[in-house]
Amino acid sequence: MTNDVTGLYQEFGDERLPPGQRETSAFPVLSKSGTPDWDPETWEFTVTGAVEEELAFSWDEFRDLPGETQRQDFHCVTGWSKFDCEFAGVSFLELADRAGVDDDAVHVMFSALDGYTTDLPLEDCLREEVLFAWEYDGDALSEDHGGPLRVVTPHRYAYKGVKWVDGIEFLTEPEHGYWERRGYSQTANPWQEERYS
Repeated sequence: MTNDVTGLYQEFGDERLPPGQRETSAFPVLSKSGTPDWDPETWEFTVTGAVEEELAFSWDEFRDLPGETQRQDFHCVTGWSKFDCEFAGVSFLELADRAGVDDDAVHVMFSALDGYTTDLPLEDCLREEVLFAWEYDGDALSEDHGGPLRVVTPHRYAYKGVKWVDGIEFLTEPEHGYWERRGYSQTANPWQEERYS
């Protein structure tokens, strides 16, 4: 069963297509550098920081977590949007519940196999549609689109959705990720065109 979350735009604006965006049927590939290698035998996903219990998962263990499929829209900060993307994976809420988030946690830092990082306020992560996705439109997520695992954040620009994600850290104070240190918005709301800080 697919959970359709494409109506979430109503929380942020009147139009499904955010201002300054153009709809495309393509799914362009963008990243800060090349596609990193990964080995399913040694890959590890960690949950650390301000939590009751830090967690570590092998690829098989991560794939054994309860999964779900969602239909989402995808908004790139460079000005294109793709509607009705079908992603399958594990929700952020599932991992947060398993780790037990401390009361003083306010921010989340996401990390990736290629060294990329991005941050979001905790409240922007504790939403049903924030997903660690391993499938796209019924197929395993391709490596150029962030496979084996990427984050999708349909309520934020896609640079907040880390490709090749391998961990999250719950923080008690905000920190800046890769693009945020280079002048991009920490909040990244497409309907407010929060592209840059």
